[in-house]
Amino acid sequence: MPIIVNVDVMLAKRKMTSSELAERIGLSPVNLSILKTGKAKGVRFTTLDAICKALDCQPGDLLEYRPPAE
Repeated sequence: MPIIVNVDVMLAKRKMTSSELAERIGLSPVNLSILKTGKAKGVRFTTLDAICKALDCQPGDLLEYRPPAE
């Protein structure tokens, strides 16, 4: 998939664990893991907003587009 999720990168920069982020934003650790691994089919803007607030970042810090190699 050409959309890359960089939540792990921001978690490392903020020295925060996945479980701490999940608790702060009210998301189950399982659902956060699905999002982090790129297996999610979509993400709600409210969830993206909560993650950005908790990690003090922009949506572009979390999501990246890479065209598929041809």
